Amino acid sequence: MSWDDSGNDKKKEDPWSGRKKEQQTPPDLDELVRSLQEKFGGLFGGGGSKGTSNKKPSNGPSGANLGVLVGIAALIWLATGIYIVDEGNRGVILRFGKYHETTLPGPHWRFPRPVDSAIIVNVDQQRFIEIGYRSGANQQAASGVRKEALMLTEDENIIDVRLAVQYRVKNPQDYIFNVRAPEVTLKQSAESALRSVIGKNKMDFVLTEGRSEVVAKVETKLQTMLDEYETGLIILSVNLVEAQPPEEVQGAFSDAIRAREDEQRFINEAQAYSNEVIPKARGAASRIVQEAQAYEQRVKSEAKGDASRFDQLLVQYEAAPEVTRKRLYLETMEDVLGNSKKVIMDVKGGNNLMYLPIDKLMESTAAKASAAPNRFITPPEKTTPDNTGRDTSYRDRGRGR
Repeated sequence: MSWDDSGNDKKKEDPWSGRKKEQQTPPDLDELVRSLQEKFGGLFGGGGSKGTSNKKPSNGPSGANLGVLVGIAALIWLATGIYIVDEGNRGVILRFGKYHETTLPGPHWRFPRPVDSAIIVNVDQQRFIEIGYRSGANQQAASGVRKEALMLTEDENIIDVRLAVQYRVKNPQDYIFNVRAPEVTLKQSAESALRSVIGKNKMDFVLTEGRSEVVAKVETKLQTMLDEYETGLIILSVNLVEAQPPEEVQGAFSDAIRAREDEQRFINEAQAYSNEVIPKARGAASRIVQEAQAYEQRVKSEAKGDASRFDQLLVQYEAAPEVTRKRLYLETMEDVLGNSKKVIMDVKGGNNLMYLPIDKLMESTAAKASAAPNRFITPPEKTTPDNTGRDTSYRDRGRGR
């Protein structure tokens, strides 16, 4: 029951001012303020203020005490605005939910809530994401990464690729406000960049010599995408952890790899053999060419010498044909019989046979001549190419005769 519905006259009095409800006029504002001061001041045990002339002194607090309490509360409220930004962090200040400023490491003050609020962002922490695999504590969630790892190459082969991306926050304002979930955006962008690069290269290139090139292209493409989205993230490194065919075709691919290695080994061995044989063959060919050229020069010189001697012999033959023919005959017989065993037999004088072993006699004479130490022996004339040619010409003329 409300205070003005009671039948008691005492209850008809206004609990705030003590006046009866008979007067329905609006209460005076000053009276209302004093009544509130008395009511709330009584809670803190303060002294009452002087009321109207018909009131008794009350036990409420004074206006000065209330001001002190309000001041203390205000100081406590303002003190809650002090905050400290640790080293390696940045403080992002929001004023009424809107970006206001970014503060550096150290102590700072902001307006307490609900005016300002601070979000601390670690900009030195190196974070990473994994695509196609999970390591450490993340292995429990590795069952759903099979689809992440499968990539289609340019030659329509499927390979299993595992990638690790290391990054950190570059711009705290963009990191907080521009993207709802920066890590999710980074993961999706990295997967998109990786699939784009893998799809433009063949499987053999990705699995062998193209790994470093793939990593460089993925890092460049990923950073470009993050800058376009204004995520406030910077890529520190991209590591191609593993790239291999799926497990179902691993055996066949290993055989193909071994065959390729054998092919390369055979090529290297053939190249080494070629490098060894070709120089030798070139040297032998050069030597044969030089010998042929020398033989050519020698034959030409001999032919020219024979022609010159024949011209000289022709002059002699024209001067004395009979003498020249006789001399040619004798010289030819000398050449023919000089290297054969000779036996002279004379049976015209009777029945006795005279046997003269000319070769033995010549050998005996040569032995005696070599045994004489002080005797000067004139060596026989050595047959030169000129003499050989002349003798040959004489022999031919003798035979023709």
